[in-house]
Amino acid sequence: MNFRRIYQWLVWGLSSTWYAVVQAQGPFDFERTPIDYHNQPASNLVSELQEKILAGEVQLEFHRTRGYLDSFLQQLNVSKSSQVLVYSKSSVQLRWISPLRPRALYFNEEVYVGWVLGGDVLEMIVSDSKLGTVFYTLRQQETAYPRFQRDSGQCLQCHANRRTQQVPGPVVRSLFTESNGQPIYRLGNFNSDHTSPFSQRWGGYYVTGNHGPTLHMGNLMADRDTPVKEFDYESGANLTDLSAQFNTGPYPTGHSDIVALMVLEHQAQMQNLITKARYEEIQGEHYDAMLHRDQLFGNELTQRKVVRVGEALLAYMLFVNEYQLRAPVRGTSGFSEEFSSQGPHDQQGRSLYQLDLETRLFKYPLSYMIYTDVFRQLPPRVNSYVSQRLYEVLTAESTEDEFAHLDLDTRKAILQIVEETCPDLIDH
Repeated sequence: MNFRRIYQWLVWGLSSTWYAVVQAQGPFDFERTPIDYHNQPASNLVSELQEKILAGEVQLEFHRTRGYLDSFLQQLNVSKSSQVLVYSKSSVQLRWISPLRPRALYFNEEVYVGWVLGGDVLEMIVSDSKLGTVFYTLRQQETAYPRFQRDSGQCLQCHANRRTQQVPGPVVRSLFTESNGQPIYRLGNFNSDHTSPFSQRWGGYYVTGNHGPTLHMGNLMADRDTPVKEFDYESGANLTDLSAQFNTGPYPTGHSDIVALMVLEHQAQMQNLITKARYEEIQGEHYDAMLHRDQLFGNELTQRKVVRVGEALLAYMLFVNEYQLRAPVRGTSGFSEEFSSQGPHDQQGRSLYQLDLETRLFKYPLSYMIYTDVFRQLPPRVNSYVSQRLYEVLTAESTEDEFAHLDLDTRKAILQIVEETCPDLIDH
């Protein structure tokens, strides 16, 4: 079946009725039926941990400097090597943040954790099998039964907009930042993912690692009275030690690893595209039902939505338009080695977690996020569409398509890895 032709037909055949329905939807449509985001119960690693804490099965230990951070990371298997440090005042706890007291972020495939030295709460973003992404805080006060507080809407002011595909989700944002941590918004800002050039990445972040002559915005203290073209980007390049910038002693590690940042950028937008795909199918079926579609048209709106988000998700998970590295990249925290060692592996020892870091991020450019519960539990229509399109791309006889960056050998290797490690993903 030629899904590219179906895609063109569905896009070109946009009906006036469907257009009117879509126009009636707003950017926070997920707050209403059928998603009903804030009124639906959560089902994720944090909600499960809360149940264990209240049942007395798990006890979080309180650190005199970092509060519940270390214990929480251990409970949810989040490595300290994933630490990246943000000194821009771009968080709900902005009053505590500065270049001398950066906010620390940690992550794995399902959880993102924010910690601020001296801050009131731990901040968490977690993948949710029903809601896509949910936000929590945990007060940094010692108690026998710590309680996670689910966000009631405050986080969505920054985490549900065009940067997140108009759904609740994580975002990696690059901002020109002054020496006091204040972003200079009039100079512009960038949403960072694996397609972004280094020149638009990591403004307001510390960055440790080697990346050759390619320059980025990290480690830069901007002056609002100096033209952007005169900023000294070279001063922040290839920095491997942060001890001269601030006191790293209170932090779990002294790194803000460049490779961890690159993986985080990819994962955050992948997370949002998965949530977007979930919402679009659920909302499409809801509006189709409202329009009382007959057998002639079937689920027309749902199918159009599925095709649109399915193609966007497929392109991103296969790294279309990925920024090509100009020089090898090397981190400092051990994150690269730890991350690359993860599986599952095929019989030849290959894994989608293996990093390249010579010309691109991954050796086998298909997102490892295909193994996560949120991806595996996508609604049936978008799941089927992405599976069939992925098989079509990986078994193509030529590379003269929008996935031309993947040569035939790479496609074959990815297909073999998927068939052995995630066989139900591929729809033959």
